[in-house]
Amino acid sequence: MQRFTSKAVRASAPAKLPSLSPSRSRPHGLSMPVSTQRRLQSSARAKNQIYDPIRNPDSFFTHLSLSSSSRTPLLTLWTASWCSNCKAVAPLVRSLVESGVGEAEGGVGLAFVEFDSPDIMSGTPNLALTYMINSLPTLLSFDAGEAQTETKVADARKLADREFLVEWIRTEARRHGGRGGGSSGAPLFGGLFGRGK
Repeated sequence: MQRFTSKAVRASAPAKLPSLSPSRSRPHGLSMPVSTQRRLQSSARAKNQIYDPIRNPDSFFTHLSLSSSSRTPLLTLWTASWCSNCKAVAPLVRSLVESGVGEAEGGVGLAFVEFDSPDIMSGTPNLALTYMINSLPTLLSFDAGEAQTETKVADARKLADREFLVEWIRTEARRHGGRGGGSSGAPLFGGLFGRGK
């Protein structure tokens, strides 16, 4: 067994440490590997996300939380296995989201809610009742965890119209959770406690 002495340590080659050379392009003056720069640039751009199909309320609320935390609107297409219009609309909506429609406006997430899944139809809470889904297919957007019922689309003719869907997706993508945390100007609790002065 060899003993290390101060001479042995001095004689060994110094360890090669990563370079922290100054960089003119980085505001803090340190350079970064190109692979890291590329990864950061690609993650900075909004990307559309297609989630696994929703078959139970827990899965729904997980997707809703993911989209809320990333400040990305969640588009839900409510479908059923027996619905012929759903079989025509679903591939069109999916292809538009996959092709990047809405990414320039901030990106969207897409999830198909399988209405005829036992846990969706009879689960607690009953999601279809909660979000007033009375016909299939239905396209409903969620922003910051809230259903955007004023833009809900249940008309099969509109859902089959490519141009309409492109504009609808872009409009929903512009929301991107941007309401902020401040007051809307409306009285708190519907004015239950009077006007604040």
